[in-house]
Amino acid sequence: AATFALLHSRTLTMMKIATIAALIGSASAFAPAQTGKASTALNAEMSKSVPFLLNPPKTDGLIGSVGFDPISFSENFDIKWLQESEIKHGRVAMLAAAGFMVQQFVNFPMYADMHVDDSNMAPTAVGISAMLQIVCAAGVEEWRTNKGNITMETMFADTDRVPGDFGFDPMGQLKGKSEAEIADMKLKEIKNGRLAMLAIGGMIHHNFIFGEALF
Repeated sequence: AATFALLHSRTLTMMKIATIAALIGSASAFAPAQTGKASTALNAEMSKSVPFLLNPPKTDGLIGSVGFDPISFSENFDIKWLQESEIKHGRVAMLAAAGFMVQQFVNFPMYADMHVDDSNMAPTAVGISAMLQIVCAAGVEEWRTNKGNITMETMFADTDRVPGDFGFDPMGQLKGKSEAEIADMKLKEIKNGRLAMLAIGGMIHHNFIFGEALF
């Protein structure tokens, strides 16, 4: 009798366990699938330049793009405006980097008495009027080349306008070139511009920190 009672008790316990397991399985069948951040992270394409960040999709296919947009500018601003901003800053930086070095050794005759070895002191040497002339000339040229459209909202009202293309090619470097060759030239300009932006920043800070000329 005792053996029978023990077997009966064990049977009831196993049946309870089986019933609970079946209920859990049935409930999980109706639970929503987990498609949260984990699956998104696994399926999303990662940036080539910053592998631990997601690739910014709006930069795909752009000349010079390596998926570098850690602050997500491309998600919040007009991508054409961002392209042109980088190209313009790169062009200015290339001129600035060259001028920063050359002015230490070469001066225009009319500015011979204003020579300074530390290029950071050049704006002070020429005075505010000369610096304002540069700013005003840049503003007028910006207005002219964009036909008065100088805000981010209106600068690319003409959808056919290509960022950074102002028809300036006095040496004819793009004439007779294929699309692939033109794209390669544009890539070289962007890379040189990026390097120049880092270079001019480094040179300015060198002179500022050490308080001496670059060379």
